Amino acid sequence: MAPPLLTLQNIALTFGGTPLITDAELSIAPGERACLVGRNGSGKSTLLKIAAGLIEADRGTRFVQPGATVRYLAQEPDMSAFKTTLAYVEAGLGPGDDHYRARYLLEQLGLTGDEDPSRLSGGEARRAALAQVMAPEPDVLLLDEPTNHLDLPVIEWLEGELKSLRSALVLISHDRRFLENLSQSTVWLDRGVTRRLGQGFAHFETWRDSVLEQEEMEQHKLDRKLAAEADWLRYGVTARRKRNVRRLANLHTLRQQRRDHKGAVGSVSMTLSEAEQSGTLVVEADGVSKSFGDRAIVSNLSLRILRGDRIGIVGPNGAGKTTLLNLLTGVLAPDTGTIKLGSNLQMVTLDQRRASLDPNATVAETLTGGRGDSVMIGGQAKHVIGYMKDFLFSPEQARTPVGVLSGGERNRLMLARALAQPSNLLVLDEPTNDLDLETLDLLQEMIVDYSGTVILVSHDRDFLDRTVGSVLVAEGEGRWIEYAGGYSDMVAQRGEGVQARVAERETKPKAEKTSQPQAAPAAKRKLSFNEQHDLKTLPTRMSELEAKIAKVQEILADPELYTRDPARFQKAMDTLTALQTELSTAEERWLELEMLKEELEGSA
Repeated sequence: MAPPLLTLQNIALTFGGTPLITDAELSIAPGERACLVGRNGSGKSTLLKIAAGLIEADRGTRFVQPGATVRYLAQEPDMSAFKTTLAYVEAGLGPGDDHYRARYLLEQLGLTGDEDPSRLSGGEARRAALAQVMAPEPDVLLLDEPTNHLDLPVIEWLEGELKSLRSALVLISHDRRFLENLSQSTVWLDRGVTRRLGQGFAHFETWRDSVLEQEEMEQHKLDRKLAAEADWLRYGVTARRKRNVRRLANLHTLRQQRRDHKGAVGSVSMTLSEAEQSGTLVVEADGVSKSFGDRAIVSNLSLRILRGDRIGIVGPNGAGKTTLLNLLTGVLAPDTGTIKLGSNLQMVTLDQRRASLDPNATVAETLTGGRGDSVMIGGQAKHVIGYMKDFLFSPEQARTPVGVLSGGERNRLMLARALAQPSNLLVLDEPTNDLDLETLDLLQEMIVDYSGTVILVSHDRDFLDRTVGSVLVAEGEGRWIEYAGGYSDMVAQRGEGVQARVAERETKPKAEKTSQPQAAPAAKRKLSFNEQHDLKTLPTRMSELEAKIAKVQEILADPELYTRDPARFQKAMDTLTALQTELSTAEERWLELEMLKEELEGSA
């Protein structure tokens, strides 16, 4: 087995008097793909900077194999010294590296190389930074939130490109699907200490829960032992002084262990204030169009959103997702067509830019609106400090200005304020940005349990699969098409995921003319577990439906039934219609899956 390329041992670091990392280990072998996970504020980014050699630990050792190259993707790269994005990317190349790869990666990421770095958007800057660290194909690639500000086409392309690299990877990301698809091992940073799992992120949460459960059992045993020793101290002291001194020392040791123990960080507790039920119709768009200049954002869209629907909006950056959201909620007027909003709507919006947060207001003022010290949750008053604790804010942060909060803390604050407002329509624009995985899980559960209507924009494939019942996809030239199911269902129906805008892809033929290797092709499409299950069970279900239809038809064959018992006749007719509809749907689904299976086997 080859020796590790990068090793961190016994790493400790203290910030402002508070230990952030107390005993962290990291070992990366050639070609290994590891993910680094932990709660917001646990020190993941700091540990990655120590691994990159950008921060020196208070204690511990960092070792890099002689000659091994390490590249680190910063969350906010500094490009101020470069005139073009190409110059910035080429600056990361070594003497023996291929300069063509810099331009190839920029083109694949939707950039020309001529852009002025000072004028880049957040997404464009992230793409240029990715190109710079990937171009030299380093031995070790350290990526801190590589999917931030990226749209779905680029995220899926990045997955394929990283899989094709020989580089060892260490990934920090809140994108669950990205981690599951890429990681082979998992490093968990928790309360300043790292634990390692020799499997990818898909197995992490089950393992984490078992570790925490075992820890809780051990603490319970310690508490029982402490109680027994304290009881002895009060009632069992004898004249045997040496034994007493030893047991007293043991008791002090146990108490110190109890004091030193750091419990697991609490979970966000989300309680949603729901308003009275809205009307059945929530939003109706009829022939809606919207353009900016010569560019069509929405073209002749007709759509009905009913109470209880959960609809996701997806598309590449620049497709107009936020514009469409504003049209559907009445914030923006269409050029042509009509938007009708239903009755008794109480809408709460979470915008991706967090623009509605006053940076000068305190956390408590933001939650209470500056009125008193209580927050109304579901019609009941709750003290603001208690409500803050539900979202992992400490009491000391009540007077903290919003402007100094981290990105994750600002997002939690936005969620806390939004969920406190009574609503029956939730409008969420990129709600997953900067949330840790535990908070994401709770947000997903809240949306599933919410009795109102949800419209959300997201680039997070796993989040979409878990929360929405249909997906509205940008098809180009202002066309939007709705697909039933989550993101994975949409991909199965379309035969492909969200594609990059044409303006970003028009340079690709130039890259194809070269002799350089292209990005690794996507893995061959296979039938999902649900598709295989449906293909196997649908024939039996269709036979059952046909038998039920035959029985109902026998009842209806009685010519005197309607005259004798009109109610039974009508019930039989309704049952027959429902069974025939279900049979037709099952037959169409089975035929679709049979054709898909034949197509996949033919292309294998």
